[in-house]
Amino acid sequence: QTLRSLERDGLVQRTVHPVVPPKVEYSLTRLGRTLIEPLHALCRWSEKHLTELQANRALAKAKAVAAVAGSSAH
Repeated sequence: QTLRSLERDGLVQRTVHPVVPPKVEYSLTRLGRTLIEPLHALCRWSEKHLTELQANRALAKAKAVAAVAGSSAH
């Protein structure tokens, strides 16, 4: 479904090869290739901030557990 959506949006091209078993290849279109650098930038950002993101997730999880524990104590 996701690859079909990317194909519909013009980001990837789907090539079906008439062989048995069936073979399908996907490649980036010109438009899809324009996303390479922004996605690399997003990956670099997430790697740089991974520790902070993990700490925030752990804190949010602890708060949620405490809230559930507090509401069941009544």
